[in-house]
Amino acid sequence: MNATRTVQDSATMLDRNIRHTLRSPDTMIMTVALPVIILLMFVYVFGGAMDVGPGDYIDYVVPGIVLLCAGFGAATTAVALSTDLAEGIIDRFRTMAIARSAVLTGHVAESVLRNLITSTIVLGVAVLLGFRPTADPLHWLGVFGVLAMFVFALSWLSAALGLLARNPEAANGFTFVFMFLPYVSSAFVPTSSMPTWLHWFAENQPVTPVIETVRGLLMGTPIGNSGLLAVLWCAGIALVGYLAAGVLFRRRTSV
Repeated sequence: MNATRTVQDSATMLDRNIRHTLRSPDTMIMTVALPVIILLMFVYVFGGAMDVGPGDYIDYVVPGIVLLCAGFGAATTAVALSTDLAEGIIDRFRTMAIARSAVLTGHVAESVLRNLITSTIVLGVAVLLGFRPTADPLHWLGVFGVLAMFVFALSWLSAALGLLARNPEAANGFTFVFMFLPYVSSAFVPTSSMPTWLHWFAENQPVTPVIETVRGLLMGTPIGNSGLLAVLWCAGIALVGYLAAGVLFRRRTSV
C-alpha cells in the first residue's frame, strides 16, 4: 500500500475519531471543563499559599497546568483504542482495504488536535484570570510546537498502553502515571523547595524540561538546556510508544 493511500486512510480515521469526540458530551465536557477547573483550583485555592519568588503565582503555574491537562488528554488515547478493541470495531477495520497503521495514526492525530484546542482554551481563560505572558508571535509558535511534540509522544505511549490493557478500565489505570508526573516536577513549585531525593527525581524526569521550556517561551525566563532535553525526551518517548504500539497492534489483530 503506497504512502498516499496510507495518508488518506489516516485522514479518514482522524475524521472518524473527531466525530466520536464531538458526539460524546462527557468527553467534550471533560476535555474543556477539567483543565479550567484545575486552573481555577490552583490559582484561587492553593495560589495564596505558594511562594515561587517574584511575580504572581498564576504566571508561574499556568505552563504546568497546560502540561498537566495535555498529559491527561493524551492518556484518553489508551481508553479510546482499548474501547475500539473491546467493541470489535478493529476487527471490522481488518476486513476493509485500509492501512492498519491508519487506525493508530488516526487516534494519535485526533489526540494532538484535541489537546492543542484544549490548551488554547486554558491559556485564554488564564489570560482572563490575570496571566500575562511576554511571548511574541515566534515564541507562541514555539509554545504550541512543544505542546504538540509532548502530546504526540504521550499519545503514542498511551496507544501502546491501551493495546497492552485487556479492557478500557485497565487502560485508564495504566495511564495514571501521566497525571502523577507533573505533580512531581517544577509545574507547581520550584524543584529546589523539595527534599533532596525528590528534587533529584523532579529535575531528571521528562516533564520538568518540557514545562521549563514552555515557561521560558511564555514568560521569558531562562530555558538553558531544557529545550534540548525536552526534544530528546519527547522523541525518545514517541519512538518507544510508536514501536511498542506497532508490535502490540499486530499481536492483538493477528488472525
